[in-house]
Amino acid sequence: MKTKFLFLPLFLITQVAFAQKHIAKTGYIWFYSYTPMEVIEAHNHQVVSILDISTGDIIFNLLVKSFEFKVALMQEHFNENYIESTKFPKSTFKGKITNLDKIDFKKDGTYPADVTGDLTIHGVTKSITTSGTIEIAGGAITAKAKFKIVPKDYGIQIPQLVENKIAKEMDITVDIPYAAN
Repeated sequence: MKTKFLFLPLFLITQVAFAQKHIAKTGYIWFYSYTPMEVIEAHNHQVVSILDISTGDIIFNLLVKSFEFKVALMQEHFNENYIESTKFPKSTFKGKITNLDKIDFKKDGTYPADVTGDLTIHGVTKSITTSGTIEIAGGAITAKAKFKIVPKDYGIQIPQLVENKIAKEMDITVDIPYAAN
């Protein structure tokens, strides 16, 4: 009987700690490049993310090969020639919501979120800071953000033959729905 009472507080602490972490397995990231010569876009619906609402820590992981293009040849060139997905199979973001005190995770609403962290693409890690939103609806949390990256900053080489078809900056859209606890 004494043993049960010893494990009960440990069990409750574990449950509270787990409730602070929200997991998404079907997050969405979209990138878009526009030039007068070509529109390039790709969608990835297999982004895994963890958000710890007690600390503001946020992590995203995705397999680069999971980006889907409308044109199969674009997808092939993206994976083989530009992003080199065999050599660099994952992209990650590890960061923190810096204005966590402005977000009430217990109350439905849309809250501005400032995020800073390290984004790794093509084996290169760069610090980024962006603004987005945290939406709370019925206990479910959705994190959203839009920002730009410069492929050259991540060591992605664009051949001179096609450099006018690819924008110097790419728009990145993030939409991560976390499961309600």
